[in-house]
Amino acid sequence: MDKNRRLEEYERQAELGGGESRLERQHAAGKLTARERIDLFFDPGTFQEVDKLVTHRCRDFGMADQVVPGDGVVAGRGRVEGRLAYAFAQDFTVFGGSLSETNAAKIVKVMDLAMESGVPVVGLNDSGGARIQEGVLSLGGYADIFLRNTLASGVVPQISAIMGPCAGGAVYSPAITDFIVMVDKTSYMFITGPDVIKTVTLEDVTKEELGGAMTHNVKSGVAHFVVPDDQECLALIRALLGYLPANNLDEAPRGADTDPIDREVPALDHLVPENANQPYDMRDVIRSVVDQGDWLEVHEHFARNILIGFARLGGQSVGIVANQPAHLAGTLDIDASVKAARFVRFCDAFNIPLVTLEDVPGFLPGTQQEFGGIIRHGAKLLFAFAEATVPKVTVITRKAYGGAYCVMASKHIRTDVNFAWPTAEIAVMGPEGAVNILYRRELEAADDPETLRTEKIAEFKDRLANPFVAASRGFIDEVIRPSQTRAKLIAALRSLEGKRAKNPPKKHGNIPL
Repeated sequence: MDKNRRLEEYERQAELGGGESRLERQHAAGKLTARERIDLFFDPGTFQEVDKLVTHRCRDFGMADQVVPGDGVVAGRGRVEGRLAYAFAQDFTVFGGSLSETNAAKIVKVMDLAMESGVPVVGLNDSGGARIQEGVLSLGGYADIFLRNTLASGVVPQISAIMGPCAGGAVYSPAITDFIVMVDKTSYMFITGPDVIKTVTLEDVTKEELGGAMTHNVKSGVAHFVVPDDQECLALIRALLGYLPANNLDEAPRGADTDPIDREVPALDHLVPENANQPYDMRDVIRSVVDQGDWLEVHEHFARNILIGFARLGGQSVGIVANQPAHLAGTLDIDASVKAARFVRFCDAFNIPLVTLEDVPGFLPGTQQEFGGIIRHGAKLLFAFAEATVPKVTVITRKAYGGAYCVMASKHIRTDVNFAWPTAEIAVMGPEGAVNILYRRELEAADDPETLRTEKIAEFKDRLANPFVAASRGFIDEVIRPSQTRAKLIAALRSLEGKRAKNPPKKHGNIPL
């Protein structure tokens, strides 16, 4: 056979994967093939494949007669909105996408190349797990990948898409990466499947209930995004990469600066209700001040009492952390603390400035929180904000009580610029609770305790529950009109573009994991 024709035949076999019938089965399951996913993810015509003709080396259990070029994973580099990235896509049509020694080596190769080039790496996961026929060789392949995930953490962005099964040891690679996207109804993640669970614990549970996209987006917090199909998954990853730098030494790409920097938002002057116990949606504040009202919310369905996500201010990419008074009054609990802490650390690792919008009445009380370790978990968020050396700007919109005031990027933990709206209440605790403690005896002895309580609450609000005491001490740099928040944030961020701050020399800190 002519050598060129021989090459063409090998490439044709690689592109067919597990064969026409299995490709059709993939489509019938509502999933794209590995190559279709790669083509949709990268800019058209930019994908350069590596190790297209690699085959497995296993000769046991009849595997010598089942050799497919590419061996169940498509890997290489391409462009996303013109920017270089590496990616691999597991091919479920070839041995169920199972991990072998050789396709693990392909994944490791693109991860190493991404690190050397200083560009993101994206994993499109769709695999039945370790290839049983290869035994410890496939397990060793997983460990090789885990090591690269760990070494790349904080160096280049790592994004995982779960677009089919991801079970057993395979789940730990996505878990180490920065963001996980799951496709609803066609993907799942778990350590042990329903059959094993039923045998060991006698629990009856379906794959979807145990490890489906909504389970990990709502309950466990393992996944950061849920999307309806493969197309939306790949579009979301492309959008996410648009907010991120290529590596920890680069700056994030700037967006078009078409939204006026000094744009005022009069509606914000009346957003915070006069009744301090009445909620409002902090998303209204975020959408009002960011460029074009666009922001990419992360972990939308998990720990809804805190909001995190990416946006642009004056064209500059920023990470936003915001209490959400519309859910659990914006209190900090275990899940909210962990959710925000990891996001803060990601932004700090990749030089993305942090904007904090604060309305927090404190930490969520209760035995469930205390027994679950709210002290330790709350300390994670404190540690993350205090450790971060990127530009940090905070706006207190209403409540900032107790230890939660300190934790939410206060001036005392090295936040660069701290603003407050006139509606801000900065105190050890809310007026009602404070009055009940400070004037307990007077209230017990009063003929009309309710009238006295009302008077003392008003006095406390006037004297302490406002931004002016903190401003007089320099803990608040400026009390601003809410309508001017956008202009003030952009001006502050631009003044901090040359910020250079370092932590004391050390191998690493010991965050309270």
